[in-house]
Amino acid sequence: MTVTEELFAYAQNTYGVVPDYPFSTAPTYAVLRHLSNRKWFALFMDVPRSRLGLDGEEKVDILNIKCDPILSGSLRLQEGYFPAYHMNHDGWLTILLDGTVPTEEIIPLLDMSFELTMVKPKRSKKKNKE
Repeated sequence: MTVTEELFAYAQNTYGVVPDYPFSTAPTYAVLRHLSNRKWFALFMDVPRSRLGLDGEEKVDILNIKCDPILSGSLRLQEGYFPAYHMNHDGWLTILLDGTVPTEEIIPLLDMSFELTMVKPKRSKKKNKE
């Protein structure tokens, strides 16, 4: 089972979501979305290694997730983590899915992305009682 397949199985078992393939021009790109608001919390792609600053042009599987900017900055110092490819660099992180980063390390980050993209409860406005 590939890292991608493991993460798909985890998302289905944990959140009840299955991959969505919304891009007709990139049919291998998969999105994991919240059931309630349809917001993405994960984007799976295959891109040429050179797009990540790596040697070679062969395609490699990657995952984009929403991430705390401070944590993202720290993770990008480690092998297998990159500034978000084709997304906002401050709020998103790219993870190499070639085994460089263990699945057990990716799952908590997928959970964080799920939490960060959830619908936020609306705050009620308190009326001044004077």
